[in-house]
Amino acid sequence: MKKSVLILCIFSFLISCDNKTTDKKEAIVKPQNAENNQPNFGIVIHGGAGTILKKNMTPELEAEYKKVLEEAIRTGHEILKNGGSSLDAVEKTINVMEDSPLFNAGKGAVFTNDGKNELDASIMDGKTLNAGAVASVTTVKNPINLARAIMEKSEHVMLVKEGAEFFAKQNGIALVDPSYFYTENRMKSLLKAKEREKIELDHDDKTSFYDSTIKDSKFGTVGCVALDMYGNLAAGTSTGGMTNKKWGRVGDAPIIGAGTYANNNTCAVSATGWGEYFIRSVVAYDISALMEYKGLSLQQAAQEVIQNKVTKLGGDGGIVAIDKEGNISMEFNTAGMYRAHMNKEGKLRIGIYKENE
Repeated sequence: MKKSVLILCIFSFLISCDNKTTDKKEAIVKPQNAENNQPNFGIVIHGGAGTILKKNMTPELEAEYKKVLEEAIRTGHEILKNGGSSLDAVEKTINVMEDSPLFNAGKGAVFTNDGKNELDASIMDGKTLNAGAVASVTTVKNPINLARAIMEKSEHVMLVKEGAEFFAKQNGIALVDPSYFYTENRMKSLLKAKEREKIELDHDDKTSFYDSTIKDSKFGTVGCVALDMYGNLAAGTSTGGMTNKKWGRVGDAPIIGAGTYANNNTCAVSATGWGEYFIRSVVAYDISALMEYKGLSLQQAAQEVIQNKVTKLGGDGGIVAIDKEGNISMEFNTAGMYRAHMNKEGKLRIGIYKENE
C-alpha cells in the first residue's frame, strides 16, 4: 500500500513539473507574437496659421505646400516607426520645413524693418522637462538644431544673438551667410508692409489699422509635436517672426510655455499666431495645465485656450498637440492653418483651410 502511494506521488509530481515547463514556454512565446500590440506613437505638424483662403491659392502652390508638409511629416514618422525618439522626430521634421522657402522659418524667414532675417526656435523634452531656445540669430541655418544643442550641451534654456551664434560655432551647428535667407517673395512682403506703414501715419484709426497690418505679417511659423514608442513626448517650434518687426522684437516661438511645451504627464504643444497674445496667454503650458489640474481632454483644453482665452484677448492663431495616449488636436481660430498628422498605422491627414478637407 505504501509503495502504491509513493508511486502515485511521484507521478503527480512529474505531471506538475511538465505543466510548469509548458507555462514558461508560453510566457516566452507570447511577446514574440504580439505584433498587434505595437506601442502607440504619432506626430503632428503645422506650417503657420492665418488668412489662408482657397480662393487665393493656385492649384500649383497648394500642391507645393502639401508636398513639403508630407515630406516633413513622413520624415518624422519614419524615425518614430523605427523606434527613434520623439526629440529626433521633431528636430528632423522641422529641418525639412526650415529648408523650404514656403514657410516663415529658416530659408523662408521674413525680413525685419531693417532688412534682416532674425530667427527664433525652441524645443522641449516631455520626459525630463528640459528645454532649449534661441532668439534673434541671423547666421544659423537650422535654428531648431541650435535650440536642441542649447538644451543638451549647456546649463541654460535660452541664448540670443551673437552669443547664441558663438555657441553654435563651438558646437558644430551649421552657419551660413545671411544672404542664404533672402527670398524675393519675403522681400516683397517687407516692402508692402512698409508701404502700408506709411499710409498708417494719416489713418484716423491707427490702432485698428496697425492690428490689421500685423495680422497679415506674421504667418508661416513651423512646429512639430511627437509621441514615441517609449511614451516620451516632445515639441518644437521655429520661426522668422513678424514681417517688418522692429527693436529686436521676439514672439512666442522661443518662449517655453507660450509657443512650445511638452510634458509626458499630459501633452506636447507647438503654437503659431500672434505671438504677443500667445505669450500673455501662456498658450502651450495652459493647455497642459488644464489637462493636469482640471482633467480636461486634450481637445477640450485646446478649444478652451484657442477659441476662448486667446480670442477674447484679440489674438489669433492655432496649435498642434498630441497627448500621452496619442490623441491629437489641430485647433485654430483663423481662416486656415497648414497642418498634417500621422498615426502609428501610417494614416496621413493634410489640411490647409478651415473647412473639412
